[in-house]
Amino acid sequence: MNPIVTTILLLCGSNIFMTFAWYGHLKNLGDKPLLVAVLASWGIAFFEYLLQVPANRIGFGKLTLPQLKMLQEVITLSVFVPFSIFYMRQPLKLDFLWAGLCLCGAVFFMFRNFAVAG
Repeated sequence: MNPIVTTILLLCGSNIFMTFAWYGHLKNLGDKPLLVAVLASWGIAFFEYLLQVPANRIGFGKLTLPQLKMLQEVITLSVFVPFSIFYMRQPLKLDFLWAGLCLCGAVFFMFRNFAVAG
């Protein structure tokens, strides 16, 4: 499989775990002591890192470090918006669109000189 596609898939999986580690406890563990939420989040984050570290190792060299980071940010927003709306039951806001458009501009500048080696 293409290393960039592999990187994207691993980062998508990593971001799902990351989003639940960072925000899932707000819905599920709000009545539990902070230590319980922290330990649960660390446990989830372990699986995030099992995907994120290989993703960055595979992608680095094929993408520059700033490109890899921008890719991470776009994937983060792409995972966070559905999580926020469907799991956390937050209202859909136009601000999600504006944030996405700003990221599209950032992606343009980070990748405008990018050429995929065949």
